[in-house]
Amino acid sequence: MRLFVAMQIPDDIRETIVQLIAELKPLDNSWKWTREENLHLTLKFLGETPLEKLNGVCEALRTVSCAWPIPVNFHGLGFFPNERRPRVSWIGMEAPQTLTALAVSIEEALAGVGVPREERAFTPHLTLARNKEGRVSDEFRSALARYTKRKFGTMNATAFHLVESKLKSTGAEYTTLESFSGASRS
Repeated sequence: MRLFVAMQIPDDIRETIVQLIAELKPLDNSWKWTREENLHLTLKFLGETPLEKLNGVCEALRTVSCAWPIPVNFHGLGFFPNERRPRVSWIGMEAPQTLTALAVSIEEALAGVGVPREERAFTPHLTLARNKEGRVSDEFRSALARYTKRKFGTMNATAFHLVESKLKSTGAEYTTLESFSGASRS
């Protein structure tokens, strides 16, 4: 099973992002765009996970506590790893330290059941598109530059989800396996 832990985004923000994708998509055909139903905020990518580990993963995630709700402001656009060799186009976000603390708690809980730790620091973002070639058209680059300060909305997150990703020829298909509101803490 290919798994990740994520937060869902509300419909109003999703619609704003879908409109943005519709504007950007014609500017560069080398990008593979995230489908509307797959837009989310990843907290932890587990990758391929044996089915026999699923119960342990769920049990570990049930122990994660968080100071809910977590306000998340979506704004700005950019590239990973950088603008010269862009592989991922993303929407940035601003959130209190509690979002990073949640990601760290998830990381620690899953490490306890044998899920490898992420080597990079948690960087909250929403993936818009991926590009295997690491190049971008001038038109797309200019459009992103115009939107560096654009706001896409705010959500108050109150849960996270364990999601299975099935890779298909038509694109990834996501299924929420379990939702967690975590033990609340102040």
